[in-house]
Amino acid sequence: MDSCHPAAPHASIRSLSVIVPLAPGETEWHGLLQQLTSLPMDSEVIVVRADDESWPAPATWPMHLRYRECHCKPGRARQQNLGARLATGHWLWFLHADSRLREDSLRELQRFLAEGGDALGWFKLAFRRDGPRWTALNAAGANLRARWLGLPFGDQGFVLPRHCFETLHGFDEQACYGEDHLLVWAARHAGLPLRCLPASLETSARKYAQHGWLTTTLRHWWLTVAQAWPAWRATHRART
Repeated sequence: MDSCHPAAPHASIRSLSVIVPLAPGETEWHGLLQQLTSLPMDSEVIVVRADDESWPAPATWPMHLRYRECHCKPGRARQQNLGARLATGHWLWFLHADSRLREDSLRELQRFLAEGGDALGWFKLAFRRDGPRWTALNAAGANLRARWLGLPFGDQGFVLPRHCFETLHGFDEQACYGEDHLLVWAARHAGLPLRCLPASLETSARKYAQHGWLTTTLRHWWLTVAQAWPAWRATHRART
């Protein structure tokens, strides 16, 4: 059963809710949480756990930021949807637990929020140095795919107005994988603009180290194509 602490009073129209889903046994999120202490005032961080553990807000957590912790059944789509339902901010920013901000990440995020407008924003991707050096090619390929084909993925830090997320009906909880990929197709189908923020997010390369660079790369390509083809056909039929 999903559970969470009571929601805080509704915040200002430009406030931000950061949603971080945690898989069971996830340990990578503490570094991200420390970086999020630099968020602008009126922001909140919602950590959505898929286990029964409970962690208090860090002792150094700033008073001007809200920290909330929720629990639900495993599944990143389900966890992110729960976080979005409980969010009080006008903007939703979905971050993976192994994401890390760079020096300009928050500055460009704030510029994007200040400009307003309905759009799904995403960051350029970079890999941390915890995997094979060949992951630099994966990052370059992901950035080209996002820019040329309009297909950013979830590790690029989706940020969009909450009402747009609700119009898209959130992440598909029935999908076995690629819920982020499917949200982008839903945005394209709805005519929601996709905007690249001129800053990077780092993500962990540990899965490439654990399962092998080539095996992991080929598997990602195959899963992406297998999901993109029917999504593209559905969007194409809707426009003709």
